[in-house]
Amino acid sequence: MDLLEYQVKEWFGQIGIPVLPSQRIDHPTDLKRLKIPYPIVIKSQVYGGARLKVGGVRFVETTIDAIAAAQNIFNLPIMGEFPEVLLAETKYDAEQELYLAVVIDTAVCRPILLGCQEPDIDLDSSGEKMQHVVVEHEFSPFYARRLALKMGLQGKRMQTVSSVIEKMYHLLIEKDLDLVEINPLGINSDGEAMALNGSISVNERAISRHPDIALMATKMANRCNGNGKNQDFGEWEGVELHGKIGIMGNGAGSVLTTMDLVTLGGGKPGICLNLRHASPLDTSPTTFKTRLEKALRIMSADKSIQVILINLLGSIPQAIEIAEVITEFVHHYNQEHKSNGTRLGNKHKRENLPRLVVRLAGSDLNGAKKELTALKHGSDISIVMTENLDEAVSEAVRLAKPIVHKK
Repeated sequence: MDLLEYQVKEWFGQIGIPVLPSQRIDHPTDLKRLKIPYPIVIKSQVYGGARLKVGGVRFVETTIDAIAAAQNIFNLPIMGEFPEVLLAETKYDAEQELYLAVVIDTAVCRPILLGCQEPDIDLDSSGEKMQHVVVEHEFSPFYARRLALKMGLQGKRMQTVSSVIEKMYHLLIEKDLDLVEINPLGINSDGEAMALNGSISVNERAISRHPDIALMATKMANRCNGNGKNQDFGEWEGVELHGKIGIMGNGAGSVLTTMDLVTLGGGKPGICLNLRHASPLDTSPTTFKTRLEKALRIMSADKSIQVILINLLGSIPQAIEIAEVITEFVHHYNQEHKSNGTRLGNKHKRENLPRLVVRLAGSDLNGAKKELTALKHGSDISIVMTENLDEAVSEAVRLAKPIVHKK
């Protein structure tokens, strides 16, 4: 989960990283009540980059110009995204600009401090320009000073920058982050530093440990799902596409593999959910059973989903509960469908339950296979059982194709 710049600046200020006086702008008229002095810079708050090049950052010196600039920026899409919020910030004259970052390197499983005397540098082609220090043991100010020295800083600037690096590291650890970046860090003629722009990436697996971040993530998910469709989807690790085949799996690899096979087979994936993990936003404990129950509700509520393809393999806690959940789901829908079958004009009920294609692979799932096989023969709901993934995908694609009636 990535934060917008105004959220990043709030976190920076809380931990002591110097930031400019600023104000959140929700509407151009908010600039009539601006509490910071002119001249100011107005910035679009979107996740896409290159704001300055496309006009998403404007420098203004009067209220009239500020309102006009804000109106333009609110109506300016950047990478297809319109801003819901702007940031008004005091203008800052920097004598020098630097790049700083603290990142978790998954290759060495350690935090790494990064620094460069050139801002807006391309990390992939930075070469010798980018300096780094691996935090190999318990963190101490030594690591921050070492990076500042490797960057060629001396005297007061070395002390100022190393102090900022320390605070960036502590923020990374305190909030369970994957990345804390300042780009650029401006330094004025007096040697004072200022975080002029920044980025933060939150580790999604750690969101549940921080109620304040979970609340923030929930609001972001609800805003992204503001069209009213699948409001609960934003809480999942998965992908929301627009096809007819919903996919569930117990691992990111199995979900992605199934998606690829469906696409190669001529089908179109719809909602794809990884049931292995609990919702990153859910601060209460969950079980595989409850996650499967919720996933089935989400997919059955989406009228565009015609087939639900469940691909489970390996070891699953309380595997027999898989069959119980699916059986209860089918029986509940049968009863609901019959009780509403005579109600004409009910636009909120879908006519048919999505077809179920279930692939269970692994000896731990033998009990669930037997129960579902019995359900298949004793129900008028279409359930396809198989241990072969290719067969499951082929059947799901076939069932999702519209039936052509010959004249």
